[in-house]
Amino acid sequence: MAFPSSIKTTISDKLLFLRKFIQNPADVGSVIPSSSSLTLKMMESVPWNQVRNVVELGAGTGVFTQAMYELARPDCRVAVFEKDAEMRRQLIKQYSDFHILEDAMDLRLSLTGIGMEKADCIISGLPFANFYPLDREQIIRQVKESLSDDGMFITFQYSLQMKRMLEQHFRTVRIAFVPWNVPPAFVYICQ
Repeated sequence: MAFPSSIKTTISDKLLFLRKFIQNPADVGSVIPSSSSLTLKMMESVPWNQVRNVVELGAGTGVFTQAMYELARPDCRVAVFEKDAEMRRQLIKQYSDFHILEDAMDLRLSLTGIGMEKADCIISGLPFANFYPLDREQIIRQVKESLSDDGMFITFQYSLQMKRMLEQHFRTVRIAFVPWNVPPAFVYICQ
């Protein structure tokens, strides 16, 4: 996959991300946005020429959103979830063709509300390690219910804590390690 060359994180995005992390580390999960190495690893398994409906959970400043914008087919419907109001406003300005939604805890209801019954791919930057176990379970259950039969769920975490839970919900779970991220990350590709 040729990685879009225009995918860059600006200084203002890094500063916004850091400020939001300081204000609420449990919701943000990292001091800086994801690296281009992590973004590439998150996007490379997606069959972009076939995906017609894609969802992003926990978009932050939009590093993955930008890659999706570059890689998705023109007729692909995109729903992006971001809980933080300031980051969500920024995403709305940048990606007016995308559905920008608020809370991944309302995934099923929100997707139904925009007429997207099933997604071909759900990409997540949510810091699951910071969530209460019941919240984590609720989101993963909704992810599974929201995916088409051959759909993919791709997420990253900074540990292998989610491996067991994801293996309980998905037929296959592949894991890739991305050392060139701060901090280094594990990418889970689930089907």
